[in-house]
Amino acid sequence: MKPTSARLRKAGEAVVIGASAGGIEALSRVLAALPRRFAPAVLVVLHLRPDVPSLLAGLFAERCQLPVSEALDKAPLHGGHVYIAPPGYHLLVEAGPALALSVDPPVKFSRPSIDVLFESAAWVFRQRLLGILLTGASDDGAQGLATIRAEGGRTWVQDPVSAAHPAMPLAAIERHAPDEVLSLDTLAERLGELDLAGRGGKD
Repeated sequence: MKPTSARLRKAGEAVVIGASAGGIEALSRVLAALPRRFAPAVLVVLHLRPDVPSLLAGLFAERCQLPVSEALDKAPLHGGHVYIAPPGYHLLVEAGPALALSVDPPVKFSRPSIDVLFESAAWVFRQRLLGILLTGASDDGAQGLATIRAEGGRTWVQDPVSAAHPAMPLAAIERHAPDEVLSLDTLAERLGELDLAGRGGKD
């Protein structure tokens, strides 16, 4: 029997997505594919300059059927909502689950760091987490994706061929971190049909 949205929300599932160079276009396509009934919480880190206010929440809200907002420190995490990491802060997940923001030093020259989000979410959600790594020009996210996989979650990586900047997905592939390597179109389609609870974790 396919779980209902209520059951999925009760299960406390989440999807974490990381991107860097070329990420706005890729995220626009992925987030636009999420149906209004999409139950897991979605947390997004896109590398941003720390000294410029972010317009991402408003931009993605215009293209997404789900509510989109910039993440707030200590706010409870709700399913069916997209949270965007603010510039200059690491975004983490704490038990609860709840959001947390940190001004700890940059990781791999980045704050927010994809690795920091992925690892913290992996320890809270374990097999109820899907990690997605998109286009980018650094290796941020590869370690975090490996942690998600080690904790029992599922991991998808954008096919480097379809990425505007392939270095980030290639770094994850070299670490053997992804369960699947998908084109951006396939990734968006599969995410819109996601059923984490019914799959029981990894493929």
